[in-house]
Amino acid sequence: MRNKFISKWKVWSMLFALLVTLTCISGCKEEVSDSPSEPHDPSKPVEVTDFLPKSGGVGQRLVIYGSNFGNDKSLVRVTVGGNKAIVIGVNSESIYCVVPEKAYNGDIKVYIGSEENSKLAQATEVFDYQRKKVVSTLVGYKNERDDQGWTSGSFEEVAGFAQPCLMSFDPLNRDHLYISYDNGLGLYLVNFSDSTVVQHLSPSAVGSGGNRFRGIQFTPDGEYIVVGHSNPGENVVSNTILSRANNFKDPQILTQSRGNQGVAIHPVNGELYFCEFQTGTLRRYDLMNSQPVGGTLGPKDYEDLYKIQDVSWEFWLSIHPTGDYAYIIVRNQHYILRTDYNWETQRFMVPYLVCGEPRSAGYQDGVGASARLNLPYQGVFVKNPEYEGDEDEYDFYFTEQQNHDIRLLLPDGRVETFAGRGSTGLNANNWGYVDGDLRLEARFNEPSGLAYNEEEGAFYVVDVMNRRL
Repeated sequence: MRNKFISKWKVWSMLFALLVTLTCISGCKEEVSDSPSEPHDPSKPVEVTDFLPKSGGVGQRLVIYGSNFGNDKSLVRVTVGGNKAIVIGVNSESIYCVVPEKAYNGDIKVYIGSEENSKLAQATEVFDYQRKKVVSTLVGYKNERDDQGWTSGSFEEVAGFAQPCLMSFDPLNRDHLYISYDNGLGLYLVNFSDSTVVQHLSPSAVGSGGNRFRGIQFTPDGEYIVVGHSNPGENVVSNTILSRANNFKDPQILTQSRGNQGVAIHPVNGELYFCEFQTGTLRRYDLMNSQPVGGTLGPKDYEDLYKIQDVSWEFWLSIHPTGDYAYIIVRNQHYILRTDYNWETQRFMVPYLVCGEPRSAGYQDGVGASARLNLPYQGVFVKNPEYEGDEDEYDFYFTEQQNHDIRLLLPDGRVETFAGRGSTGLNANNWGYVDGDLRLEARFNEPSGLAYNEEEGAFYVVDVMNRRL
C-alpha cells in the first residue's frame, strides 16, 4: 500500500494541529470553538456554510465549516470536484480534509452517515482548483516481497523499472518514450497511445555484444536513434544507430571503442559526442556527414577531444537546446562540469566546474561548489517562460539516486531541490514511496531516468527502487 511506512495517526494529528493553527493565524475566520464536539443528529439537516482556503491544488489542506457534522470521522465523506478527499479530522462545526487530484469543477459536497443512509450538504461556492505539479504514479508496482519481476503489457499489469536507465521522447511522436536499460534489459518503449510498456529490442537484438546500454539520443531530424553501449575490452561496439524507416529495429554499428558511458548529439550541427569510462575521454564523431547509406554502415573514425580529471568514473553530456554549451554529469564523483561550444571549430572546449564538489557526496542546495550532490544521473533542459529575453532561457533538471530527488540547476549556477525529500514533519526518511506535493510530500527511492514532455509540461521519472514510472 502507498505510504504504508508512514504512521498515519501521527500524520493526521500533526496536520490537524497545523490546520487549526493556520486558521487561527489567518484571521479570516473565528477561532475554532473549545466546546466539546457533539455527535451527528440524524433528525437535523447538515449544512455547509463556508470553507477555507478558497483556492489551491491537489494536496491543499481544506477546512469546511458548517453544522451537524458530528464527531465520528468514519461517518464523514467529502468530495471535491467529484473526487473523494482524505478526511483528516472532524468536529460538529468543522471538517479538515485534503483536496484530491483532478478536482476540476471544484464542487464541495459533504456526506454524513453510512453509505446507504447519508445526509448531503453542498457548498454554495466553488473551490477554485488550480492545477499544479505533483508527483503521481503512472505505471508499475512493487509487491511486499519485491518479486513481481518484469512484465510487459498494459499499464494495469506492467511490472519492472527495476534497473537504472536513461530515457528519451521521440521528437516526432510524443506518445513514444524510449528507455535504454542497464544490466541486460535492452530497449523498452512506453506507448502512451495504447497505454502499454513493451521490450522494443533485447540486448542481443541491438547488436551490442554486451548488455549495458548507457545512452539513448535522437538525431536532430528525429529519423535515427543512437544507443550507447558500455562494453569492456578494446575496439568493441560503443554506439549503434537505428532508423525510423525500419521502426528503430535495424541496429548498425556506428563506432567501436570501449566503455561508452553516454551519448549526446549536438542539436544544431549534429555531431555525436560520447565518452570512455576507463580514461575519462570525451569523443567527437561527425555523424551528420556519415549518415547510413544502403545499410552498409560500419565502424567509423572518431576524435578524442580531451580528458576530464576523473578516470574510471561514469559521466555523460546533456547539450543545451541552443548548442551553446553542455553539462557533463560526473555521476560517481558527485559534480557537474560545463563545457562551452566553439562554433568556429564545432567542438566542445575544456570544461570547468559548475556545481558540486568533486568526490564530496552530500545534500546541500547552494551556488556552485557550495552545493552538494550525491550520484546525479540524467538531466534535461526545460525552457522557463520567466527568462524570456534573457541570455539563457533554460533551467536544467536532474535526478539524484542517493539524494532521492530531482534537483534544479539554474543558469546562474544555483542548485535547488525541485521534487522529493518530502517534509520531515511527515517522515524522517528522505527516501520512500509517496505521491503528492513536490516538496511537502513526494518521495522517491533512487530515481534515474528523467524525460520532459514540453507539450504536457510534465516530467517522467523512473523510480528504480520503487519499480515505477
